[in-house]
Formats: sequence, C-alpha cells, structure tokens
Amino acid sequence: MSKFKAVVFDWAGTMIDFGSFAPMGAFVETFAKFGVQVTIADARKPMGLPKRAHIAAMLAEPHIAERWLKAQGEMPGEAAIDKVYALFVPLNEEVVTDYCTLIPGALEAVAYLRAKGMKIGSTTGYTRSIMERVLPLAAEQGYVADNLICADDLPLGRPTPIGMYKCFVDLMVYPASAVIKVDDTEPGIAEGVAAGCITVGLTLSGNEAGLTVEQLADLSPSERQALHARVGAKLKAAGATYVIETVADLPKLIETLDA
Repeated sequence: MSKFKAVVFDWAGTMIDFGSFAPMGAFVETFAKFGVQVTIADARKPMGLPKRAHIAAMLAEPHIAERWLKAQGEMPGEAAIDKVYALFVPLNEEVVTDYCTLIPGALEAVAYLRAKGMKIGSTTGYTRSIMERVLPLAAEQGYVADNLICADDLPLGRPTPIGMYKCFVDLMVYPASAVIKVDDTEPGIAEGVAAGCITVGLTLSGNEAGLTVEQLADLSPSERQALHARVGAKLKAAGATYVIETVADLPKLIETLDA
C-alpha cells in the first residue's frame, strides 16, 4: 500500500497523444476559416486551459487580435470567441481519434498504482464531446480511469481547483495531500496546486516539448537533458512539486516518496 490514495491524470500529452498534437492543426485550421493566420507555437502557448479559455487567450495575443481586426473588421470579443469555439470543437472531435495512442509506460504505471490500492482520476481541457471519442479508444488499449472531469462539465475549469474537488468527491479520497496530480501543462499543474495536491510535471511527453516519440529518440543525451531542464523549469514555476520525463517514471517517483 501507498500513503497516497489517488493519482489524477491529465489526458493529452500525459496518458495519450505523445507530444500533444491533436488540437494543433484544428486551431490553425479554425482560425484560417476566419482569415486569421496562427502558428503551431501560437496554438501551444495556452495549452492545458479549457478549450474556450484557450481560444480567448489566443485572441488576446496582440498579433492575433490585430489579424482578426484586419480580417473581420473589429477587435475580437466574446462573440468572436464563441464563433471560433463553435467551429473548433467539431474539428477537434474529428481529428482527436487519430491521436489516442497511449504513451509508452502509461499502462504499466496504472497497473502499479492499482496494485498499490490507489484510485485513478482524470481531468482534461477537452470538452465532453471530444472525450466521448477518446474514451473507447483508450479503453481498447487497456486504460480506463475511475472518473473524468471535462472542460465543460463545471462552470469553473483550470487553473481553478474545482475540477480537482469534483475528483475528490467522485473518488471519495482525502486529504488533498494524499492525491497526486500529474500533468504536462502549466494550467494543469496549477489546478493541482490550487487544490492542495502533490503535483508532478511531465517534461518530455507533452505540449511544451512538442515532440513525437521518434523525434525524442533522435535527441542526443545532452539535448534530451537540456529539454528536460527547460520544460521542468516552466512546470516548477507553475508549482510542480516534482518533474519527471514521462508517466513511465511515475512508479519510481512514488517508490521514493513512499520510502
């Protein structure tokens, strides 16, 4: 048994979709439909936020707002956010099924946690409609969490702790210090911090690294370490208690913490 009662995982970049690629093309394509050019880097910057808040953050960027003004004749406001969101969600629903492969080591980590008697929770910046496409594909590969909190399930999402509080209730676990939140993004780490959890940031499988498994394997040891350090610094600044490379490293960390 472990002194920890549950681990709450993020999804994309944490348990599925190595490098967190699914939303990227959908953001670029959606903005293009409004005559606004955005880059993959623009799309990655707010990653981890609920998708409507993510779009709002992109539209708040001065260079994107200026492009919107030029293309649409007015500065972007709530109506613009709603228009982009309405187009984005169906696009993301379609593409997400191509990016549901479990991250190497995810199943083994879950088996380790189950053997320790721990519950498995999950939160995501994805909407419920997007996750309805993801869940069966994850289950086919052997991953089924004990709960799921989506971006549109509750009035307040990341970086507030409300989704984590719902996890505590769903899983019937307390105190917060007995729960570990694992995530690859700053907003996802922030929701764990706000809830009072131990937080573990993932440096190499997620949005900040933005690499495929193959691209990561091509890095030299020094390049890999430099990337781990750079992303780790960002996640620690967001409040991560610990940083590891991928979810595959979680069992070793928990062994150390339990010892």
